[in-house]
Amino acid sequence: MIDVTLFDYGVGNLHSLGKALEKAGARVTVTGDPAALARASCLVLPGVGSAHRVMASLAPARAALLAALERGVPALGVCVGMQVLFESSEEGATACVGFWPGAVRRLNAPTLPHIGWAPVAHSGDPLFAGIPSGEFFYFVHSFAAGPDGAIATAAHGAPFAAAWRRGRVWGVQFHPEKSSAAGGTLIGNWVRIASEIPR
Repeated sequence: MIDVTLFDYGVGNLHSLGKALEKAGARVTVTGDPAALARASCLVLPGVGSAHRVMASLAPARAALLAALERGVPALGVCVGMQVLFESSEEGATACVGFWPGAVRRLNAPTLPHIGWAPVAHSGDPLFAGIPSGEFFYFVHSFAAGPDGAIATAAHGAPFAAAWRRGRVWGVQFHPEKSSAAGGTLIGNWVRIASEIPR
């Protein structure tokens, strides 16, 4: 069993994501204490909320979070938890954590927000082990990173990044905790990958 720090910045979807991680075999600690980031062996940044509000809440912990990611702590960002790992977001003209290059932009689509199930095409990253490319996942968002460099893409009006990775840090734009069996498989994959990384 691995210990996962589910970081509470005041706007995240903590309960259902925490339950999904526990179902996958993780022992979950919910905390908003920036000092906990320095001790964390695995990190999850939850979704729900807007980038500027997340970054306002995350400001005291930003440096500690970036340092943890840079030293290789396995992490998973979900929805806005993925978005804030980029350099900036158009949502509130917000400077973000800056672990990944590039900006998050408003979706170029006739209807926003993008709510519902959409197929996700992936490149075969271990995060998607056992999940066919084109499987449907559940989305709720109006902003996303561009598709270039992504390990998975989806489309709403135009293609966008559905999943991203750098080293031991993954992000998903969709909500795996709301994505039925495929989402459970993905969370299980992340827990397994994180547990196999030498500490």
